[in-house]
Amino acid sequence: MRMRGCCGFPCKVYNLTFLRKKTFFIHTYLENRGFSSNFVKKLQNNKQMKVKAILMSSLLILGACQPETKLTYPVAEKDNTVDNYFGTEVPDPYRWLENDTSQATAAWVEAENQVSNGYLAKIPFREQLKQRLTDLVNYERIGVPQKKHGKYYFFKNDGLQNQSVLYVKDALNGEATVLLDPNTLSDDGTVALADISFSNDGKYMAYTISRSGSDWREIYVIDLAARKLLDDHILWSKFSGASWKGNGFYYSAYDAPAAGKEFSNVNENIKIYYHQLGEPQSKDVLVFQNPKEPKRFYYAQASEDERILFIIESGAGSGNNLFIKDLTKANTPVIALTDNMEDTYYPIEVIGDKIYIFTNYQSPKYRIMTANIAAPKLNEWKELVPENESVLSDVEMIGGRLILTYDKDASNHAYVFGLDGKQLHEITLPALGSVHFSGDKDDKETFYSFTSFTYPATIFKYDVDANTSELYLAPKVAFTPEDYVTEQVFYPSKDGTKIPMFLTYKKGLKKDGNNPVFLYGYGGFNISLNPGFSTSRLPFLENGGIYAQTNLRGGGEYGEDWHQAGVKLNKQNVFDDFIAAAEYLIGEKYTRPKKLSVVGGSNGGLLVGAVVNQRPDLFKVAIPQVGVMDMLRYHVFTIGWNWASDYGTSADSEEMFRYLYAYSPLHNIKNDGAPYPAIMVTTADHDDRVVPAHSFKYMATLQASDTGGAPKIIRIETKAGHGSGKPLAKQIEETADIYAFIMHNLGMKMQ
Repeated sequence: MRMRGCCGFPCKVYNLTFLRKKTFFIHTYLENRGFSSNFVKKLQNNKQMKVKAILMSSLLILGACQPETKLTYPVAEKDNTVDNYFGTEVPDPYRWLENDTSQATAAWVEAENQVSNGYLAKIPFREQLKQRLTDLVNYERIGVPQKKHGKYYFFKNDGLQNQSVLYVKDALNGEATVLLDPNTLSDDGTVALADISFSNDGKYMAYTISRSGSDWREIYVIDLAARKLLDDHILWSKFSGASWKGNGFYYSAYDAPAAGKEFSNVNENIKIYYHQLGEPQSKDVLVFQNPKEPKRFYYAQASEDERILFIIESGAGSGNNLFIKDLTKANTPVIALTDNMEDTYYPIEVIGDKIYIFTNYQSPKYRIMTANIAAPKLNEWKELVPENESVLSDVEMIGGRLILTYDKDASNHAYVFGLDGKQLHEITLPALGSVHFSGDKDDKETFYSFTSFTYPATIFKYDVDANTSELYLAPKVAFTPEDYVTEQVFYPSKDGTKIPMFLTYKKGLKKDGNNPVFLYGYGGFNISLNPGFSTSRLPFLENGGIYAQTNLRGGGEYGEDWHQAGVKLNKQNVFDDFIAAAEYLIGEKYTRPKKLSVVGGSNGGLLVGAVVNQRPDLFKVAIPQVGVMDMLRYHVFTIGWNWASDYGTSADSEEMFRYLYAYSPLHNIKNDGAPYPAIMVTTADHDDRVVPAHSFKYMATLQASDTGGAPKIIRIETKAGHGSGKPLAKQIEETADIYAFIMHNLGMKMQ
């Protein structure tokens, strides 16, 4: 059981099974220079002033896309929208860009992409970098086997497949056959497999798909013996898989959204249903809803013995509430076990009448407790494994044992405990890194995957009783790990708090202040940044760069206290931690400002936007990816309201409004000529988690402000979302553009 998520995902929700009419000359001029005929048609047919402004400015763009030349950007018209917050008037002149389906927004998007594409195309080594990234990722990647009903299921990618394929084996060393190939579900790889779950009798598998990166999910069912897709089809589910009971399953779904608002409207009134195989979705049985709390999330999970239905409620605090329903009797009520949304309560497994629960109740670094089905409320729970000095981050019940993963200074350490709560032994891992276990509570056969910054994800087979590991599968990547080194440093933040940071670079590096740095951070939602391998970083490292990953407050690396030290009125701590990381790297002569890039996604995009406003002198390049940039209105889109536990909202109080207003990336862009770094924003048209309006309004404001001559561009992906499920081809293209932008502006070259 792993507590993971990203900004916008209801981080407290846990998957228990575990994103246009002027003249003929102008039209021809635009088309001859690469503007699509569709774009020109929009210009011909639309008379809105916003579009006319874009047209006129687009003429200025042509021929101005050399990386070394100050760019001319599309002019986004300003309107007179003003909001009043506690007596303070806040203009929002680009409010019209929030309408992601309007012709005006579409025209602006295409004009911006034209600038960005023109700039990126002039970077001399862009194609060389893309080819190197393609070569590096072109190796066989196999996931951890999952044993179900005597068969082994695993994902495999031959190298350059857009989506990994689900295979099955009858025996561990037997022949593998394809069970489900997501690449066949679309022509361009934009349909992704999001989740799978097996019926308890082994007859069926439900699988969940996402289209174009959206968080909306569809559920289908396969008859495993016949390898036949059934007629069952569930729509408008979100962050939910299928939890089986008998000849059907539980799932969560919303009512169908209004046409044209599928990716922007606030999501409300989620409901839990039971679907009987063979029946249409319209006949599914409503199991639970809470109209008194329309914005909260509710998800269901049936125990493997099908006696208990767990319901998890989240979205109103840093944690969740836990409910149960007796499935052995008809019309039984739903019973609340907890009533505090600030703490975390997740069931691990049910054994006999005992429920094993992972919680941080009165234990900010987490512990394991048990409840009895006959007396399940919180005041009756018993402690099984107490809290200790490290953070309990993951729990799996495998082979009649508990396998516990702890975070020590952001790296994983694993231990085996008995069901009585007594530690049996530590599992020896290859190095400092991250581990993930897979196995069944009744099966002694266990596998785990281990990875670190220079250690590609490798699968080991583990014997629980003997406490021995053997290599099962090691990938073959075209690089030499021995040429690189990772060190962990601890640096002081503004208030003296020690912050850990991992640095990875080529051996023999000289600390002369001339090394290019890719500094990455997140700092929010109790999410830990553990070591992990990525081929995308290798060209940067190969050409003398340093990859720096810092573990900021707001994350989960040191438990709930560390998380709370970076939320709401403590959010500036996160920015101070990140700024201090840059200052440390400069002070220790790893780098200097002209060689320093900062990158972050989602909540990390907010981070990058905020620190660039606060210290534009400190960085040469900034990449805010799918960022939360409008801190005054983030909560009015899709599930943005769910982030209030970390951010607070502008409607909470005057104090909260003023705090958010003081650091909101959109509202604090300087306009006084102070030189900003080169900035490339990335977002996507189907991002219904952090809607693209955040990035659109931020970039329009940035381009209209006097922030020096460094490029300020936005890369807007189509048929993609927040990131999950993005086809490999799009991943390679985006990664090549990000690193090309960074490396070019840091003065790097490809060897």
